[in-house]
Amino acid sequence: MRCTKALIFKENLKHNILAVKKLLKPDTKICCAVKADGYGCGAVLAARTAQECGADYLAVATADEAAELRKNGITAHILLLSLCTKQEFPKLIENNVTPLIFDSEMIQAYNEACAQKKTMEKQPVFLAIDTGMGRIGCLPDEAAAVAQEISGCSNIALSGVITHFAVADSITKENRLYTEEQFSRFMKAVHSIEAVGINPGIRTCANSAAAVSLPQMQLDMVRPGIVIYGYYPDAVTEKYLAENGINLSLKPVMQLETEVAAIRRFTPGRSVSYGRTWTSSTETDVAVLPIGYADGLLRRNSPGLLVTINGRPYPVIGRICMDQCMVDIGLNNPDVKRWDKAIIFGSKESGAVMDASDIAEMTGTISYEIMTAVSKRVPRIIQ
Repeated sequence: MRCTKALIFKENLKHNILAVKKLLKPDTKICCAVKADGYGCGAVLAARTAQECGADYLAVATADEAAELRKNGITAHILLLSLCTKQEFPKLIENNVTPLIFDSEMIQAYNEACAQKKTMEKQPVFLAIDTGMGRIGCLPDEAAAVAQEISGCSNIALSGVITHFAVADSITKENRLYTEEQFSRFMKAVHSIEAVGINPGIRTCANSAAAVSLPQMQLDMVRPGIVIYGYYPDAVTEKYLAENGINLSLKPVMQLETEVAAIRRFTPGRSVSYGRTWTSSTETDVAVLPIGYADGLLRRNSPGLLVTINGRPYPVIGRICMDQCMVDIGLNNPDVKRWDKAIIFGSKESGAVMDASDIAEMTGTISYEIMTAVSKRVPRIIQ
């Protein structure tokens, strides 16, 4: 097996899911996001663990993601959060997946697809409402009419209504006001559906940030994503929760690590990697690690990335290559030897200097991207 691998801590995943559940109102359901291969941690593992923890729904992004879960014995309700094409309809129906629907063309097409499959019961759908994300969904003042059209179909049935917050993951004053405005629009749309005599079903709008920091928006179901994999959406949310006495004690689920493959002696003036962006000013030793951007260690992670070897941080130098990167370990360092483990990111409890959120902050992105960037060629080892 490759020395470059991602350790996946199932117990940490379970801990995080249960920590979120403790913050929910008694009747609030939970829909765990397992899309993008469980944020890089393995969709089947994430789905099974979520089921064990009592998840009511699982969220995916494609019909193929849903089919993989069903193939592996996952029985929980599956909600498809992204747009799907007509070509995917049969797979959704076969695997009992609930899609998001929001316009006449899609309603009629999906209703017809369900008729062709000759299903005994009406297939469930969620009505997506665009309250300010600007991505998918009908406008709030269109919701009642769309719900009526769904209600008039013979092969599909409205089982829920959904919207997505644009800035709930960063609780600044301005963002908080925008999220509250989105929530207000959503509730008005829900009430308009009820006013025409239609049961909206499950009402869901809260993502990770809203689920844990805005309890009034939990409604019938929350949809946590990044928090169940061990990270807060951002530092602002983490600080806000701490100030309000909420500590989830999140535990990172993934640890990306490799080994020191070689140690090279560098004399002053010698450069390393493409573009010669780093040149040694003194004599030093450089460790070569067999991990690069094809594994998910993005090129922009250098300079600034600190790799942990035997509990100490060492800087990645030069440009990260497709399959390798280099680390300055200092001259004649007795603490670093060939074949020693090198942690790219992971839990601080396990000795890692950097976690995914540290790398994200350093490179101006989010922990979601750092985790989902870890490629398929990196084996996942369940701990």
